[in-house]
Amino acid sequence: GITRQAYYKRCKALYVKTCHEQQVLSFVRKQRMKHPRMGARKLLYLMKQSALHIGRDHLFAVLKVNRLLVPTKRAYHRTTQSLHRFYKHPNLIKDGINLTRPEQLWVADITYLPTHEGETYLSLVTDAYSRKIVGYYLADNLKTEDVKRAFNKALLCRKSNLALIHHSDRGIQYCSNDYQQVHQNHGITCSMTDGYDCYQNALAERVNGILKNEYLLMKPNNLNEAREMVIQSIDLYNQQRPHSALKYKTPDEIHQAF
Repeated sequence: GITRQAYYKRCKALYVKTCHEQQVLSFVRKQRMKHPRMGARKLLYLMKQSALHIGRDHLFAVLKVNRLLVPTKRAYHRTTQSLHRFYKHPNLIKDGINLTRPEQLWVADITYLPTHEGETYLSLVTDAYSRKIVGYYLADNLKTEDVKRAFNKALLCRKSNLALIHHSDRGIQYCSNDYQQVHQNHGITCSMTDGYDCYQNALAERVNGILKNEYLLMKPNNLNEAREMVIQSIDLYNQQRPHSALKYKTPDEIHQAF
C-alpha cells in the first residue's frame, strides 16, 4: 500500500537510526567502564560535548530497551555517635549561606565501606562551593585520629587564608578536643547540625551516596584494596564526573577556576 520510493526511504531511515543508536550505546558503555552508574542526563551532556546528538527522551528510551538505566540503590549504616560529653557547636548554616568561592565552607562526614575481611570507614571533607573532595582517609575503625587525617589532608591542599567554616554532624570524633584543636590552630570556624536530621548535612550525605552508588560497587577483599578503590573513585569523581549543580562542570574545573 506504499510506493517503492517510500519503502526504500523508510528502510534507509531505519538503517541510519539503528547505526546512530549503536554509536550512542557504544559511547554509553565506554563511559560506564569508568563511571559504572552515571545517569542519562550526564551522559547526554558528555555526548553533546563529543558532537554526538540525541534527544533526552530518545536517550532514555534507548537505555531502557537495552536495560542500561541505572536502578536506585538505598542503604543505611550508622556511623555517628552523638551521645557524648563533648561540646556541640551551633549550626551556622541552617538559615543558608551565600557561597561565592571555594574554601568558604567545608562539609565533613563518615561513611561505611564493607570488605570481605571486615568493616572500614571512609572520612570525607568536601568543598561546598566546588563539590570537590579535598580530604579523605579510609580506616578500619572510627577513632578520632584517623578521622582527623582527612581534615589534615584537606588543610595541606588549602590555598587561601580567608574565612573558612567546617560543618559536620555531632559525631564524637568531630566534637573531640583533639579534632577541635585543629580548628583552633588554623583559625577555622566550627559548625554542627543541631539534631539528628541528616538533611542539615545534605551535601556531605550526597557525596557519600555518589561514591558508594556510582563507583564503590565491588566489595574489596581487604583494607589495602579498599584504599586503592577509594583513590581511583575520588580521582574520577573530582576530575571527570560532570555535576548538574555545577552546570555540568567537574568539581576540579570549578575549584581550579579560583
